[in-house]
Amino acid sequence: METTITKAYGTESADAPIKNMDIKRRVLLDNDVEIDILYCGICHSDLHAVHNDWGATTFPIVPGHEIVGKVTKVGDKVSKFKVGDLAAIGCIVDSCGHCSQCNHGEEQFCEEGWTLVFNAPDKHIGGVTYGGFSQQIVCDADYVLKMPEFDDLAAAAPLLCAGITTYSPLKHWKVGPGKKVGIVGIGGLGHMAIKIAKAMGAEVTVFTTSPSKVEDAKRLGADHAVLSKDEEQMKSQSGFHMVLDTVSAKHDVNAYLNVLGVDGSLVLVGLPNQPLEVGAFNVVNGRKSFSGSNIGGISETQEMLEFCKEHNITADIELIKTDQINTAFNRLEKGDVRYRFVIDIKS
Repeated sequence: METTITKAYGTESADAPIKNMDIKRRVLLDNDVEIDILYCGICHSDLHAVHNDWGATTFPIVPGHEIVGKVTKVGDKVSKFKVGDLAAIGCIVDSCGHCSQCNHGEEQFCEEGWTLVFNAPDKHIGGVTYGGFSQQIVCDADYVLKMPEFDDLAAAAPLLCAGITTYSPLKHWKVGPGKKVGIVGIGGLGHMAIKIAKAMGAEVTVFTTSPSKVEDAKRLGADHAVLSKDEEQMKSQSGFHMVLDTVSAKHDVNAYLNVLGVDGSLVLVGLPNQPLEVGAFNVVNGRKSFSGSNIGGISETQEMLEFCKEHNITADIELIKTDQINTAFNRLEKGDVRYRFVIDIKS
């Protein structure tokens, strides 16, 4: 297949810095769109992938899956987009399109395996896919989102991962008025979860290990904030319908199972790279559930974007230039960001 060259930012090994590199993109197929990337968020999973923390990285790698840009070309069969439209790409750029999950709009659970925007086998030109730390991207139009005209497009980029990762379980577990919801952790995912859960009408309590974030939780819209290291504060918590756990490091999930009410669910969306221990009595007592949630399908991601536009929800970001990516990765590893780095690709 014919290809073109575009500039990107990636690395050739787990211990090497991000640097400029040239990558191949396919020439447009009939149902493809080409997008000039304006902004791309940096997610904690980008950091894990670059460091090969999960042991599945193929190098070289170009990360990035919170992509916002403008359409520059459209294939002959594309009617969904025209040149100049705002567009967005999240984690999914392909799936089988015909299994029961794809037919129900849940491509993230594709039975044949969906294609991640980066570091997945590239079905078209071979090798692996390359993500949004790049100047351009080509994608099947069926997996490209229509991007609403947010006042701050850069701050909307993290919605493509952090937004849908939290929106999807909150919707699935029917969060809304009269529901008592806990959010564990205030980071890239957690701060989005607070905003979305409040917009859905829930009573929101944040659990944080950081005293400095207690007040920030309320600024973000939480009704209550609990210092999870304080045993007395934790003992006073109970009756939660759902607790959304956004933490991507090893931690004690039993503390949060214990605050659930009968039939309550603890839902994990963080991705710790070590196993988590669960005490049997902590789920048996009260018929509680410990569950997980991935991102969302394409239609649900589009729904989330419209919901966030309607409720004026974007991420709290620090906008950086491309020559600051390595510094941002180092700071992210230390938790030194409130609450999402976004790369100004066109800078």
